[in-house]
Parts: sequence; C-alpha cells; structure tokens
Amino acid sequence: MRTQTFWSTVAAGSAFILALTASTWGFAPENPVALAGQVRSAEEGLMEGVLVSAKKADSTVTVTVVSDAQGRYSFPQSKLAPGRYALHVRAVGFDAEDPGAINIAAERTATVNLTLSPAKDLSAQLTNGEWLSSMPGTDDQKAPLLTCTVCHTLERIVKSRHDAAEWVGVLQRMGSYTNSAFPLHIQKRPARWLLAPRGEALRQSQERFAQYLSTINLNGRQTWSYSLKTFPRPKGKDTQAITTEYDLPRATIEPHDVVVDAHGIVWYSNFGEQTIGRLDPNTAAATEYPIPVLKPNFPTGNLGLQFDPEGNLWLALMNQGGLAKFDTKTNAVQTWSLPKEWNNDATQVNMVHPERSSVDGKVWLENHGYTMILRLDLATGMFEPIEPFKGAFEKGETHNIYDVVPDSKNNAYFTDFEQGQIGRVDAKTGTISFYQTPTPNSRPRRAWMDPTDRLWIAEYRTNRVAMFDTRTERFQEWLAPTPWSAPYDVV
Repeated sequence: MRTQTFWSTVAAGSAFILALTASTWGFAPENPVALAGQVRSAEEGLMEGVLVSAKKADSTVTVTVVSDAQGRYSFPQSKLAPGRYALHVRAVGFDAEDPGAINIAAERTATVNLTLSPAKDLSAQLTNGEWLSSMPGTDDQKAPLLTCTVCHTLERIVKSRHDAAEWVGVLQRMGSYTNSAFPLHIQKRPARWLLAPRGEALRQSQERFAQYLSTINLNGRQTWSYSLKTFPRPKGKDTQAITTEYDLPRATIEPHDVVVDAHGIVWYSNFGEQTIGRLDPNTAAATEYPIPVLKPNFPTGNLGLQFDPEGNLWLALMNQGGLAKFDTKTNAVQTWSLPKEWNNDATQVNMVHPERSSVDGKVWLENHGYTMILRLDLATGMFEPIEPFKGAFEKGETHNIYDVVPDSKNNAYFTDFEQGQIGRVDAKTGTISFYQTPTPNSRPRRAWMDPTDRLWIAEYRTNRVAMFDTRTERFQEWLAPTPWSAPYDVV
C-alpha cells in the first residue's frame, strides 16, 4: 500500500479536532481488513463516495474511509484495534440506519452492510460551500459571508428571521468580536485595525449586506425561496483516502496552525487561548503548554506557528502584542513585546516567520493593527518598523497585511488582503515593490515559499491558488475544483 499524508484542523460542532488524511492505493495482503461492507440505498443502489467513520468506545480517535464504485468500504486492521465501535455515515442528502455497536475482533474481519434513505432534514447537512452555491445573488453579494464562517457556520444565518434593519445591528455587533471568537469562547475586539473600512463606506457596505441577508434567511417566510444544492460525492481516486481525527481535551481549544517536527510529533497553535499543543499521533496523547500573558485583560490566542532553523517553535501572540519562542526540547518559553509606540488597543501580531533567521539574525513579523511589517533583531531584541502603506489612512485607502514570508535570502514577501496584491521588502535596502495578482480582488491570505523561491499564495476570495516566481516575477493561478472552497493557506 502506498500512502501520502497531510495534517489539517477541523471544527466539528463544538469540538475541535486534528485530522490526518492518508491517500491510499489498495490494501496489501500484509495489511488485512478489520471491518468491511457495502453501502446502498433504494434510490441509487450501491453508493460510491460515502464516508464511513468508526470510533472505538472511550477513544478520542475517529477513523474514516470512503466507499468505492461498488459501494464497498473497508478499514485495515492497522487502523482499528480490537474493541467495540460506533459507526457514523455521511452522504449529503441521505440518512443512515444505525447499525448499533460493532465488535471488532483480532485477526478477523467484521462485515456490516449499510442502508441509507433520503435525509429528513437536508438543511442540517449542508456545508458552507453548499449554502453559498444554493443562495441566489452574485458572487460579490455572497463574498462577505466568508467572513462570517471564521466564527460559525452559515446555518445560523439562513435559519434566522432578521429583517434588513435588524441585520445592521447584528453586523455591528459581530464586528466587535475578535477573529478568534466563536460561540463557546466569546472575545471582544479592543479596536479595529487602523486601515480597516470605515466611515460612510463602511455604513453603506453594512446596509447593502444587511439587505441581502434578509433575502436569503427565513425573514417573513417558512422556508427558503431557493432550492438547496449539494456537491457531488467523491469518485474514483478521490475515494482512496483514510482520515484519522484526534479529539482534543477541551471544546474551547482552537487548533489553527499544525506543524510536524522531525520526530513525527504534531504541534498546534491555539487561536483563542494562551497555550500551545503537542499531539503524539501514535498514542493520541495531547499535552498543552502555557504561553505567558503579556497584556492582561486583552484577548488571548496565538497564530503563525513556524519552526526556526534550530527546531524551536515561534508563535505570533495576536492581541497580546508580541511573539513567543517555544523550545520543544526543554518546553522553555521566551517572549518579546512590541514597543509601546506600536502596542496599544489596535495592535494584533498575527504572523511571525523565523525560517530564514540564520541568514542575518532577523525574524519577520507583521502588526495587523497598524498594517505594518516589523523585523526583530535577535542579537539586540530591537524591532525595526517597515511601513509599506505610510500615509494611506489620510488618503482613505484600506489595506490589510495578512502574511509576511521570507525567501532564501530573508527578503520578505507579504500579502495585502484588501487590495489583492503581493509586496516585497528588500532585506538589504528596504526597497518595497508591489505586484497585482492576475485575478482582481483575489484577497490573498496565507503564503508559503518553496525551496526554489517560488511564493505559493491562497487567493481566498476568488477560489484560486497562485504561484509567484520571485525570479521571473510572473504569476500562475489554478482554480479550485469545488466552488467556494475559499483557500486560506497553501503548502
């Protein structure tokens, strides 16, 4: 059996989990099957692309496989230890009969065939992307809804009954929360970033959006005025995957960035709390380590988890206004706070990039609140400010530096989420250059520099992934196959 693996974070209801997906090509004889069966329905017969999940009693691990073109699913014995399991099935548009508890015995294959029937409540099964595809309106009208999904699903919106006037108040209230807030952990934003949309332009934007929201929810109606659309289930090679999910100890943990060290240990940032997490995928044991609070009574959480050349982990401490370095060998934490002149209610340090600090002893970071870039000198502990958009506030411009990524010479490339452009800071001269993405209004978010100095960019708003060759200064773009995927990061 050949495999390829990747790690991701998943929000499932109120529980946050880490997920490991392995693409597979057939099960080898030395990896026999623990549980198998076929999935069928009266409507389709044998069903391809159905997700079948198994979770052992008292376990924190869920394993999911996908049925093939003959409706067959199977779990290798290496994934399911002997014991008592519960099964869960996902196929949008269908409900599954509960097969009850399943007993898995050593060196034996249990057989469980599954029968599906039409869903009693299709609206409870739709993903955010399916809701967006179902809604009437233009892409520009729908695009602001992507901001809503940072904190909650769109089901809350479409099942509400607010009219346009009420929606204006809801939008203003929602704008007062931090990006890391969600229903189980509410945190208020101390201040908006300085170059955020504001004034009359913001008021008109909120009113337009409120009017649109009142047409897609249950305002004055018992059901939606549009039909609910679903995406196709996986087919062919897309079914050849096994996903292993690990429940984390508390429902308020928000695993945002996930990285794997040289020993196969998984580390994750906590978007809403002052901790960093460690997961051993062999034992499923999760351990949390505290990160110091730099600004009491300010929102907590961290982001931008990156390794430096020595294997230490760096974190951007967001509204805490600083950085942290975590030694994975000793668990010691070192922190830096931004200078007072850039450290106030608006300060939000979202990204830090130490990957190329061995070149010149400098670490790149951004201060989202001030829409500025900073460079930390490790030898002196001093911060050097770089302001690509100095004077933009007076001009009424809006900008949002989302990520800042070093190349092999520790020059910095950054994404401007508001204006759909990439910037470059020359590490030696400080010269700043700009490059517009080929697709307008792309809203580039996270980025990654590959070993050949090609910058890979997630174009969130236009459903694309882009590559900018820093040597030729040329872009290439790829459209995501599923509508409204809204790529956030790319590696």
